[in-house]
Amino acid sequence: MNTLAHSDLMSYLKRIGINHIKPPTLEFLSELHRAHVQYLSWQTIDIFAGRPEGIHPADSVQLILQGRSGYCFHLNGAFSILLRSLGYAVQWHRAGVQPHGEQPRVNSFHLGLSVLLPETESEATHWIVDVGLGGMPFEPLPLRFGAYGAAPFTYNLTSSAVASGGWRLEYEPNGPSEGVDYAPEVVNTLDEFIPKHEFYSRSAESPWHNVFLLRQRDAVVSSELRGCMLRTHSTEGIKKTEIQSYTEWRDLLEATFHEPLVRYSELERREMWERIRTVHEVWKRTQSV
Repeated sequence: MNTLAHSDLMSYLKRIGINHIKPPTLEFLSELHRAHVQYLSWQTIDIFAGRPEGIHPADSVQLILQGRSGYCFHLNGAFSILLRSLGYAVQWHRAGVQPHGEQPRVNSFHLGLSVLLPETESEATHWIVDVGLGGMPFEPLPLRFGAYGAAPFTYNLTSSAVASGGWRLEYEPNGPSEGVDYAPEVVNTLDEFIPKHEFYSRSAESPWHNVFLLRQRDAVVSSELRGCMLRTHSTEGIKKTEIQSYTEWRDLLEATFHEPLVRYSELERREMWERIRTVHEVWKRTQSV
């Protein structure tokens, strides 16, 4: 992992609403994690548009600096470089997401991160950080088994049944998947993740093929935009809203998901919206049959 030049470091921090560099403490790590999750949505926009980006860490950092975002490989890859540039000891891990109704796995379809803090810094020295999934915790979690977070965003950290010596983070029941398993071994390159990214971003068999999806959360609300359907989850429950117009869609992307679609021209944005609406109308007709 490389580190950022000072100008890029400051631009990255500004992108997530942080204006000053602080010592690499747990307090600052938590501030960075919260800001990254809140201001950089997990998304499949470039995959949906047929213009996926690579996952080399330098490329992922450029996405952030250009006012864009990505999915797990981009977000966790870029965040790891940011943390290392700020003096944190960051580790990469093989990981795997368990979709609802399927079995746990560690298949390198997710890039896991952990941070080692000095023993004098806190009660725990090994921390899980994951900004690469929209439904993940809002703050770092100590690598110590137990339950974390207040309802409805409660997470259970246990030992992994599929990775010896690894750990498993289970979502609350209404999360986007059942959980994530992490292998304990440290990975020093992204080589084995590249074919996984190629599958996710280009294969017709990918779960993200032809899917327009963004996920974002803050301290109190988790939001998901899938096509024209907005799903919000908070202490008040789950609410679903159908987005009716291009203007409403654009405003929602920018205000809630911090995604102004800077890569795309106005014509391309409108074409993207029309494509989404067409698919949505077909879906609605199937629901009424």
